[in-house]
Amino acid sequence: MGVKNDRWIIQHGHEIFQPFESELVKTGISYGPGSYGYDIRLSNEFLVPPSGAIFDPKNPPGFRKVIADIFRLPPSSHVLGRSLEYVKVPRDTLVLCTGKSTYARSGLIVNITPLEPEWEGYITISLVNASSHTIFLYSGEGIAQLVFLGAEEVCERSYRDRKGKYQKQKDITPSKV
Repeated sequence: MGVKNDRWIIQHGHEIFQPFESELVKTGISYGPGSYGYDIRLSNEFLVPPSGAIFDPKNPPGFRKVIADIFRLPPSSHVLGRSLEYVKVPRDTLVLCTGKSTYARSGLIVNITPLEPEWEGYITISLVNASSHTIFLYSGEGIAQLVFLGAEEVCERSYRDRKGKYQKQKDITPSKV
């Protein structure tokens, strides 16, 4: 399994991302293709869990939707966001996701599970403020890097074949069982 480079990302980007940037945009927190990955942007939609709620991932509490160009994430809290880009993963590819260093240095933990072959949708992003200070989250700017791993052989059953529960999600999607 090899990591896909910038030439592959630029060649296939319009099939994978909507919208797609063919060059790295360095305004604010950067986004677009890098040497071996693609930096996705954060949308302006957030789902905020109720304060003091007991959180059961099998039965998540009601969230409040917030639209903000700059979201202020309080200390020791978390919020769900989503990617600005709609993503379609090729069948012969697995995508690993990690947060950007600018936010990591602020105390933000960006958690995105791997994107399986033929998964598609807007990526739901868990954003955790592990610090003791408020962190500003900027919509329309970079939030995480996707790294594409090319398979030596195509899988027998993709996420789409299995009719995965998060397939083609259009909104921020809390946990489902």
